[in-house]
Amino acid sequence: MCGIVGYTGSQDCMPILLRGLGSLAYRGYDSAGVAISDGREIAVVKERGKLKNLEDTLAQRPLVGTAGIGHTRWATHGEPNAVNAHPHVDQNRKLALVHNGIIENYRPLKERLMQEGCAFVSETDTEVVAQLIGSLYQGDPKQAIVEAMRQIKGSFALAILFRDDPGTVYCVCDGSPMVVGSGRTGSFAASDIPALLPYTRKVTFLEKRQMAILRPDGISFYDRDGNPITKTVTRVEWDVEAAKKGNFEHFMLKEIHEQPNALINTIRQYVSERTGFLRESIFPWSTEEAGKLKRIRIVSCGSAYHAGLLGKKFFEHLAKLPTEVEVASEYRYSDALFEPGEPMMLISQSGETADTIAAMRMAKERGQQTVAVCNVIGSTIARECDRTLFTYAGPEIAVAATKSYVTQVAVLYLTALDLAYRRGCMTEQAVRDCLEALHTVPEKMRRVLERQEQVQAYANRHVTARKMFFIGRGLDHALCLEGALKLKEIAYIHTDAYAAGELKHGTIALIEDGSLVVSVATQRDLLPKMASNMEEVRVRGADILAVTNGTGGLGEHCSEQWDFPTVPDMLAPFLAIVPLQLLAYYMGVARGCSIDQPRNLAKSVTVE
Repeated sequence: MCGIVGYTGSQDCMPILLRGLGSLAYRGYDSAGVAISDGREIAVVKERGKLKNLEDTLAQRPLVGTAGIGHTRWATHGEPNAVNAHPHVDQNRKLALVHNGIIENYRPLKERLMQEGCAFVSETDTEVVAQLIGSLYQGDPKQAIVEAMRQIKGSFALAILFRDDPGTVYCVCDGSPMVVGSGRTGSFAASDIPALLPYTRKVTFLEKRQMAILRPDGISFYDRDGNPITKTVTRVEWDVEAAKKGNFEHFMLKEIHEQPNALINTIRQYVSERTGFLRESIFPWSTEEAGKLKRIRIVSCGSAYHAGLLGKKFFEHLAKLPTEVEVASEYRYSDALFEPGEPMMLISQSGETADTIAAMRMAKERGQQTVAVCNVIGSTIARECDRTLFTYAGPEIAVAATKSYVTQVAVLYLTALDLAYRRGCMTEQAVRDCLEALHTVPEKMRRVLERQEQVQAYANRHVTARKMFFIGRGLDHALCLEGALKLKEIAYIHTDAYAAGELKHGTIALIEDGSLVVSVATQRDLLPKMASNMEEVRVRGADILAVTNGTGGLGEHCSEQWDFPTVPDMLAPFLAIVPLQLLAYYMGVARGCSIDQPRNLAKSVTVE
């Protein structure tokens, strides 16, 4: 849940480390630090708070060297302060390291090391790793790391400097991402791709307990026992400019506006421009396999879970395939029943979500087929799943998921169409009609975006709201869950989403004069029911905003109505989510919230 950068080469490493940390700041952090090897000693500087605090300190106390590591920390063990910030050193300052992840057995390791005479200065599990490697170091850094990995349990990505090997950075990981690459001026390491893009597009992803040793002239790779191995190089096609804000005030707003193009790019990967039909070999199941499917289970977290709820509706309505959706953090500790060979779909923007990875590995141990929906090539989930359906959102920098969510929904919809065709539930022409309608959605999304001033005006009028309710039915209920999550994340407003039909079963007791209610009503068959639910809360004093699918007709039941361009009901989620995202954004702006890095949150949730 933190950011790691490392560099060794021919240039002063400090500007490279700070630039890399800045590019990873979107992941969320509460302190930052660097360690530099100057050929004699390892110098460490770290500060609580934003990266600027570290930069100001370094301006007063410059560090110079050509090999170094840096880190932005999101606190898990110990409060956010300069002592607990990374990098950490062993008591003899023979090494310094930075760490992402959680060391599960740090307490017994710490107790043993204290008995051996180690003096600890922080509350972190990370310092335990530094002290452990320091205690094992006998002149061979690689061997000390290999032995330490045998004793450590948990998830980790480590970048390490040794005083006796000043031009080298050692990297190792298990369960937390680490990517390395060589460029014109040296070798680079990071916990995420954006930090490397200014220097190289050719990268290599470390896998479970593999090690990379970075030197100015290149990178060598080793397995968990220290034996040399060969790794595949991946070329990253992202545009460097895609990871910049451009003319937008925040990454979140930029990424909301990028959704039409992200949707187009994703559709192009799954629909042939030549035939206008679904590509033959890109989907997970053959016609024979699709016909034999009895059930599918979707496992994910957060916004990806909400995308999965829409996937359930698509699979069941279009492909007549029973589908269950589970929260990964619950599923991994449940007694869920499954059939041999039953497929599991795992949805993750980063491909590094800890609970989703754990669920995936459980499924593989049980012999289940695993299919990923993921945005990051080379990520853990993408590598380890049997098949991966990539989204093509490009880099998403803001913590709140926007374009990654929309492209996940698109992949699930296209997969449902493929299954429906292969299972004989839809004719080829029926699928073509659906694809033709889907191709119109990006332009209609742009038309929704053109009305953002209307959303901003609503947000400004209701900036003092302390709580809000979202209500909807069917597909709209899943949308309500995502819209409510966005308001919680970005505007820090207590927000709940309910199935509209459940209001009378207790929830309506919360409605009082002036309560803000967002009614998502895009499904034509359910409009009469939604009108009744809206009236139930209106007569009790609620101020209702209705979001509708080109239908109108609900004005007498609400205070304001946002009516987006008409699309088939199954495609309404692609348009309805846009004003809900904009609402969260502008409410957050009006309330002075940190938009791209909301408090207490991180982009990639790589710990439980």
